[in-house]
Amino acid sequence: MSVRVEFFYDLSSPWTRLAFHNFRTGIAGRDVAVTWRPFLVGGVFNAVNQSVYESRANPDNPKFRLSFTWLKEWARLAGLRMNFPSEFHPVKSVNAMRFCCALEDRPEDLLTFSEVAFETYFGDARNIDDPDVLEDIANACGLDGATLRAASGSDDVKARLRANTEEAIARGAFGSPTIIVDGAFLYFGNDQLPLVMQRIDMVEAG
Repeated sequence: MSVRVEFFYDLSSPWTRLAFHNFRTGIAGRDVAVTWRPFLVGGVFNAVNQSVYESRANPDNPKFRLSFTWLKEWARLAGLRMNFPSEFHPVKSVNAMRFCCALEDRPEDLLTFSEVAFETYFGDARNIDDPDVLEDIANACGLDGATLRAASGSDDVKARLRANTEEAIARGAFGSPTIIVDGAFLYFGNDQLPLVMQRIDMVEAG
């Protein structure tokens, strides 16, 4: 039986960009059923993790300074481009995550759009808060960008993004990515992926 994994993510997070790639590589060929859950990490920070804003307000903090160095080393290890931070950092992600929520019921399209959006922001350093950029991304994925843009502004999609974010908070999320294995075991970030894979092994073993 497939191991169930829920992957809550926000396109604005550089660590999520890494985890999104590395997790998919790690489960290749495995019997893992993944549900991709777009949410708004800013909403999570506002509700339960405002210390993120405090750390950004103190750029001389040694850990904060080194985090960008480590980020680029992780990206090099994964073979990913990481032109970050860019002029758009920290980017607002409401528009981007609404585009994702409009695709949530089409997981293959959602995966394709998300991958190209990550590369657009972290590789090409373009502004993914700009609806024109998001429409271009959709078109590049073979989707109808104009139709997706219109859908992303619907009340249903806005409500879905709020609901996903509220659900993540209720289940213990405090950042992006939040990865939940077998409905109960919560993990956070790119560096905990070995624990995610270990938990998948344990669930498979019964």
